[in-house]
Amino acid sequence: MSHAFSPEPEAERPIKQAVLRAALGRCPACGQGRLFRGYLAVNPSCPHCGEALHHQRADDGPAYLTILLVSHLGAPLLLAVYMMYRPSAMAMLIGFSLGAVILSLLLLPLIKGGLIGFQWARRMHGFGQQPAAPAEASAS
Repeated sequence: MSHAFSPEPEAERPIKQAVLRAALGRCPACGQGRLFRGYLAVNPSCPHCGEALHHQRADDGPAYLTILLVSHLGAPLLLAVYMMYRPSAMAMLIGFSLGAVILSLLLLPLIKGGLIGFQWARRMHGFGQQPAAPAEASAS
């Protein structure tokens, strides 16, 4: 029994390369075009290679991962600083609040880019779909 349609296996996309490229704010496909058009706004397509990037569904994932990382880095550091130097409560509050905000603002675009690169490499949310071919005229 022969099937009229047999899809060809798609080439693997390197996950590590795509995640690193996108974490650095570059297109996960070519590594040349800018991924973001602003702080966190994703370009609809790569200005260099034309790869569609509007499929991304990062949503709240980068924010959750950023909070997880910042809190897991900040809590032991907070305890270590307190045990070694015994600063005032106000100095701790101001210092660690500023540190948490700055670290969060630095990590958020990196994590969002990495998540988009992972989605592209794994062909998630429409990244693996081929553009629809125009319908061929049937011979009558």
